Amino acid sequence: MIIIEGMKVTRSVNLALIVSRFNQEVTDLLLAGAQARLNHYNIDASQVCVVKVPGAVEIPLIAKKLAQQNHFDAIVCLGAVIRGETTHYDYVCEQVSKGCASLALDFNLPIVFGVLTTENRQQALARCGGGRGHKGEDAIDTAIEMISVIDQLGQRNQDA
Repeated sequence: MIIIEGMKVTRSVNLALIVSRFNQEVTDLLLAGAQARLNHYNIDASQVCVVKVPGAVEIPLIAKKLAQQNHFDAIVCLGAVIRGETTHYDYVCEQVSKGCASLALDFNLPIVFGVLTTENRQQALARCGGGRGHKGEDAIDTAIEMISVIDQLGQRNQDA
C-alpha cells in the first residue's frame, strides 16, 4: 500500500499571498499569522509575494494573474466576508469560493482558500488567534502540505 501524505517541504518554494483590505482589522491579523507561519517554515520574505486587493471579490482575478506567471508553488487567499443585513454576503462568498476552486483545477496549483465567511465580527476575530485557531496560519500549513503532496505525486510519475 502506498500512502502519500503532506509533510514539511525540503526545497525552496515560492508563495503568493493575496490579502483583501475589506474588514482590514481581521485581514491584517490573518496576514500576520500567515507571516509568522512562514517564519516557522524558514521561508524567506524574498520567496513570498503579497498582493493586497480592495475586497474578497477581487481575489480570484488576481489569483488567476499570479497563476498565469507560472512562478508560484501555491497561492494563499486571505480575506474576511462578514454577513450583513443583505444577501450580498451570499453572493460574495459564492463568487470567491468558486473562483478559487476553479483556478486550482485549471492551473493544477494549490489555491488555498483562507477567506473567513462568518456571521459577525466576533466570529471572524476568534478565527484570527482569538480562541478558534488562526486561519492565517492554517492557510500556510495547507499550502505547504499541498506542495508536498504534489511534489510526491510528481516524483511518482517520474519514477514510473
